[in-house]
Amino acid sequence: MYKDTNLGSEGFTGLEKKVLETWKKNQIIEQNFKMNKGNNVFTFFDGPPTANGMPHAGHILTRVIKDIIPRYQVMKGNYVIRKAGWDTHGLPVELEIEKKLGISGKQEIEDYGVEKFIKECKESVFKYVNIWEEMSEKVGYWVDMENPYITYKNDYIESVWWALRQLHDKKLLYKGHKIMPYCSRCGTALSSHEVGQGYKDVKDLTAVVKFKLENETAENGKPKYILAWTTTPWTLPANVLLAVNKKYDYVEVKVVVSDSEEEKDYENYILAKDLVETVLKGKEYEIVSEFKGEELVSKKYEQFMPFVSFEGQDGIKFEVVHGDFVNLSDGTGIVHIAPAFGEDDSILSKANNAAFVNPVDKEGKFVDEVTPWKGRFVRDTNDDICEYLKEENKLFKAEKHLHSYPHCWRCDTPLLYYPKASWFVAMSTLRDKLVEENNKVNWRPETIKTGRFGNFLENVIDWGISRDRYWGTPLNVWLCKNEGCDHMECIGSIKELKEKAINCSEDIELHKPYIDEVKLKCEKCGSEMEREKEVLDCWFDSGSMPFAQWHYPFENKEIFEQNFPAQFISEAIDQTRGWFYTLTALGVAIFGKIPFENCTVLGHVLDGKGQKMSKSKKNGVDPLVLLDTVGADAVRWYFYNGSQPWISSRLSIENVRESQRGFLSTLWNTYSFYVLYANIDKFNPSEHKNFKVTNVMDKWILSKLNTLIKEVDEKLADYDINKSTVLIDEFTDELSNWYIRRNRKRFWEAGMEDDKVSAYMTLYTVLKGLIQVAAPFVPFMTEEIYQNIVRTVEEDAKESIHLNLWPEYNAEMVDKELEKEMDLAYSIVKLGRNARSAENIKNRQPLSKMLVSAENLPEYYERIIKEELNIKEVVLGADMTEYVNFDIKPNLPVLGKVYGKLIPQIKQELAKLNQVDLANDIKSGKDIILFIEETEVVLNESNLLVTMKGKENTVFAGENTLGIILHTEITEELREEGYVRELISKIQNTRKESGFEVVDRIKVYVNSDEELKQIITKFEEQIKESTLANEIVFEEKEQMQEIKVNDKKIDLLLEKM
Repeated sequence: MYKDTNLGSEGFTGLEKKVLETWKKNQIIEQNFKMNKGNNVFTFFDGPPTANGMPHAGHILTRVIKDIIPRYQVMKGNYVIRKAGWDTHGLPVELEIEKKLGISGKQEIEDYGVEKFIKECKESVFKYVNIWEEMSEKVGYWVDMENPYITYKNDYIESVWWALRQLHDKKLLYKGHKIMPYCSRCGTALSSHEVGQGYKDVKDLTAVVKFKLENETAENGKPKYILAWTTTPWTLPANVLLAVNKKYDYVEVKVVVSDSEEEKDYENYILAKDLVETVLKGKEYEIVSEFKGEELVSKKYEQFMPFVSFEGQDGIKFEVVHGDFVNLSDGTGIVHIAPAFGEDDSILSKANNAAFVNPVDKEGKFVDEVTPWKGRFVRDTNDDICEYLKEENKLFKAEKHLHSYPHCWRCDTPLLYYPKASWFVAMSTLRDKLVEENNKVNWRPETIKTGRFGNFLENVIDWGISRDRYWGTPLNVWLCKNEGCDHMECIGSIKELKEKAINCSEDIELHKPYIDEVKLKCEKCGSEMEREKEVLDCWFDSGSMPFAQWHYPFENKEIFEQNFPAQFISEAIDQTRGWFYTLTALGVAIFGKIPFENCTVLGHVLDGKGQKMSKSKKNGVDPLVLLDTVGADAVRWYFYNGSQPWISSRLSIENVRESQRGFLSTLWNTYSFYVLYANIDKFNPSEHKNFKVTNVMDKWILSKLNTLIKEVDEKLADYDINKSTVLIDEFTDELSNWYIRRNRKRFWEAGMEDDKVSAYMTLYTVLKGLIQVAAPFVPFMTEEIYQNIVRTVEEDAKESIHLNLWPEYNAEMVDKELEKEMDLAYSIVKLGRNARSAENIKNRQPLSKMLVSAENLPEYYERIIKEELNIKEVVLGADMTEYVNFDIKPNLPVLGKVYGKLIPQIKQELAKLNQVDLANDIKSGKDIILFIEETEVVLNESNLLVTMKGKENTVFAGENTLGIILHTEITEELREEGYVRELISKIQNTRKESGFEVVDRIKVYVNSDEELKQIITKFEEQIKESTLANEIVFEEKEQMQEIKVNDKKIDLLLEKM
């Protein structure tokens, strides 16, 4: 009736291939997409990956997390649109093409030809799309890849233009000249959230340098110096000001710089009082005077380096000013200010009407004016600059300093802070609204809301959205060429462009260089208008997907409004500086609300040893190799069950296999058990629909099933995927290792009495419910089980398990008291098994007695415990303290911090106390007070470790408040029974190895020593009944197999009757 459950040589991966073929043939995925149309809408946004790069192991995690919630919501009767997307613009694509063409930098792109370059970019964006689609298909990621949104399409770009127009109309879009994070390799500025993705810890040369005060000398006639610290010596040629904090205390110190036999030579330095010891460590010095920073303000000093000319500049220069940002956390309390290379520097310089100079070109190299280092990348000159300063007696000290420095998130070049004209969105004006909207989101984990993301929003700055690049959404701003006219047009649609353009083609492509050729006529003065040449930050594209995927507002207005905001999104932790932010920024700026309600943040996927995966280490896990080796269900379950998804996971094929050996193998073995015996008995559940449950074990497992249905439903509704899997795992263990283990004999009975029917129907009902609950987690295995045991017998069964709704919770079948009793019994049995294992005593060896701390348990469960643990007697309500020795020790990591050197004496004093009384006091939460060397020592459960060990011939095991004691002494009678149980087990294994059917009767030939022969004879009927043996013959035969029965060897042969 049911097909065999043997997986064959291909195992679970072979099964998954067949399931995939079935889904394709019957269009199951498409049917799932259409389910519940017209019902309540649940919205999921798919963050777009870039298809011009290969998928990595982290993408499997994002796909399996993003897959499960929409699957569950469909099962709950909601209509879920799952539109895939591709992020196609930006630097990653350009860099790939530069590499392919063997060119580097903007000039070489211009020389190659922008039009040809753009065509190369466009053709490359789907280079690896087949691999992405294959990985998504194999892992069971169900999204609509036939109709994806693509960010380079005209429709998408038009929606992005509309968004920019909204920002312009709200007066949030402006052009500014600011100090921007700048990549000299890529020739473009970056936004603050992009910068946040590229920090690296690097060792840079830092310097404390000496600025000579004008017209001030020390007692020895030498100049006085101000000491300033910098982590970027290359910025010193552009110094304009020095900043102090007027409220801090500063000092003038006389420092010995040489100590000859004749006299000491010294120099006078000014620095913050609180930093003197740090800066002058190892130096001989004397404080000459002390004063507030305010007294330093307006003091003049000499130009630090002579290479840059300030001729013709009216602003102040080489003067000390006050800066609120100056602090005493490091440095000297005095900051060197180069307004071209720092945002704080620029703001302070403008506030003081200071001069401005920039000796660095757009490639990050010194201009010719800086003669010694002209044409060199500035960050490569730090060592040489410090050497020059040493020769000029301007260097106090230089040393390597480990600090976090921003790098380009795409090409890895260290960023410079550089003066740049850029287009900005005034996000700082929306700061309060951003924080308010963020507080409405259910972040998992919650700490993201108030921590990493919340902090970012509280300190949000204006978003620099323009990029001096080529392959991207073109900035939709045209400016009048007439210098006397300030007219600007922000075009919000293709229609508007064509209406206002002088020369726009009907089929205009909204990319460079075509869009650059489009001119507008100025409505104000009649002159020609040209487009600003920049393209947009590609994160603006992905942040626009809630509306741009629908070509809103030009089409699909109703669909967009039904699907905004989304109920669920999920991506990796990095996206707090990426997609999560741009979604939030554009949602709040344009629509006044955050575009998502629930967000699960994902941790990093590390290698099996906990190291970051990288090409250089060659420790990456190929997603397709992983899926082809262990299968999708195993990988999915590993990520769901291993830990909460925001915790970094260690991925290796062996780790996934280990996970597979747990839940998945248990579920498959349980299903196989049912199929095996149902086939033997030709059992068809459709013939017994009205069966009545009377058996306690059946009632218990059906109660547990309904509890599972309810609790997993609640967890998934709360987006708690990990705890859902824990519940499923625990239930499957109870089903296999408790329910089936306790009820096997019911399936072995001859005939088809009511009790046997009840067992079959119960197991079928539970299996069916379990696979429905597990379907969103492991869609392949549950489909296979469903097709074999449900669709073969239920005429009205849906075509796929994934076309079913969530199983109904039946409160009438739930018996919490029964669950509590049975759970306690199972817990006692597990402790008993642990205790046996600790003493290396097989479960087949009977033992005389077990004591249990639990007070009450109906007799029915006592019998179960005896049978399961092979125990003659169970005593409830036992006082564990009578049968155990306590070992009470200091918890060294805790206690050592407080009482360090007193630990040896504490151990001695603890040993003198009555250990039972002490353990009871600790357990009841009391403090134990000791006085050692006139010190009061407070001991309690937080700083003491209490372990319990069974006394002689006993073993203890415990968990929480439950404890058991096993008596381990083995009498001669118990020893004989142990031989018998071991022999029965060996015969059963031999039956299986010999390929006998479950119902086959056998004849057993045994050749053993006299003692074992007598034991076998004594228990012959029991052995025969347990092994389906008609006869046991003590006779030596040629083909006998030697086996071990405890400490004895015997020869065994089985013959089929």
